[in-house]
Amino acid sequence: MSSNATLSVRTDKETKKKAEKILKSLGLNHSTAINIFYHLIVANSGLPFDVRIPNKETLQAMQDLDNNTNIDSFDSTEKLFDDLGI
Repeated sequence: MSSNATLSVRTDKETKKKAEKILKSLGLNHSTAINIFYHLIVANSGLPFDVRIPNKETLQAMQDLDNNTNIDSFDSTEKLFDDLGI
């Protein structure tokens, strides 16, 4: 027989509010979303996504994005693909 357990989670108000809006649009509440997450942890025998420490290149790219520096933009997918060499 399965019994229920209570889980208490602390997060900042703004994150909770943003998550609640997204979950509502998906027809979910916090409890259901957390239960889905826990079931995925069990099914994957770990977190259901990769957790990695970013390398120097990734950290620099993240800083560039935050600072809006060294960012290329393209007028078309063709120009993007040309830049990527594909």
